[in-house]
Amino acid sequence: MLQTPSGGAETGTAPTGGRAMSIGAVLNLLRDEFPEVTISKIRFLESEGLVEPRRTPSGYRKFSRQDVERLGHILRMQRDHYLPLKVIREHLDALERGEPLQLPAVPQGAPRSGLPDGGTGATPDGPTAARVGRAELLATAQVSEVELAEWESYGLLAATVDGGYDIEAVTVARLIAELGRFGLEPRHLRIMKASAEREAGMVEQVVAPLRLHRNPQTRAHAEASARELATLSVRLHEALVRSALRAQEQ
Repeated sequence: MLQTPSGGAETGTAPTGGRAMSIGAVLNLLRDEFPEVTISKIRFLESEGLVEPRRTPSGYRKFSRQDVERLGHILRMQRDHYLPLKVIREHLDALERGEPLQLPAVPQGAPRSGLPDGGTGATPDGPTAARVGRAELLATAQVSEVELAEWESYGLLAATVDGGYDIEAVTVARLIAELGRFGLEPRHLRIMKASAEREAGMVEQVVAPLRLHRNPQTRAHAEASARELATLSVRLHEALVRSALRAQEQ
C-alpha cells in the first residue's frame, strides 16, 4: 500500500515485490489512478530530475517500487494541489528527510480529474474547466488584491464572464509573483503571454479536427493530445531560452 504525502493511502500504484519494471509496465500501473498519464509525461518528469530510474547496459529504463511510489506522489501533488515542479521537488526532498509536508489546500470546487498535469478532464461532450473564485485565487496563490488587479490590467490574468478564474490562474499568479522577486514587472511579462497565446493557437490547429470527430474516444484523445503538445511546447521553449542564454555568455 502506497502512502500519499498527505498521509492517506492509495492502492494499485506500486509493483509487487522487488522486481524492476519497464516504463510501459509503470504506465499501465499508474493509469489505474491517473488515466491520462503518458510515457512522454514520465520521461518529462525524469528529464526534470524528479525520478531517476536505473538504466540497463542497453539503455532501457528500469523502475523500482520506490520510483513508482515517487511518481505517484508527484502526479498526486500536481493533480490535487496544482504545484509547480520546483515546489514538488522541495516537498519530495522533505519527505525523504522524514519531515511532515505542508501542502496547500485544494481550491473549493476544483475537480479531482486524475490528470497528471493538474489540467481539466474531458467528457464525451467536450472539456470541462475548473473554476476558482477571486477570494480563493488570492488565498491559494498567496497574493494581494492590489497585485492581482495590476496583473489583470496588463492582461496576464482575466476573470471569466461569471467572475471566476480558470484553475491554471493559481499557477500563473504564483509564477508571476516569483518572477517579481527578480525585478520583472507585469509590463515585462506581456511578451510571455503573447507567446503563450500563439503557442496555444498552434496546438488548437493540430487538435481541432479531432475535437469535431463524432467518436467520443477521438474527442477525448484530442484533449490528451493537446496536453501533451503543451508539455512539449513548454520543454522546447525552456530549451530555446537556455540555448539563447548560453549563446549570450559566449
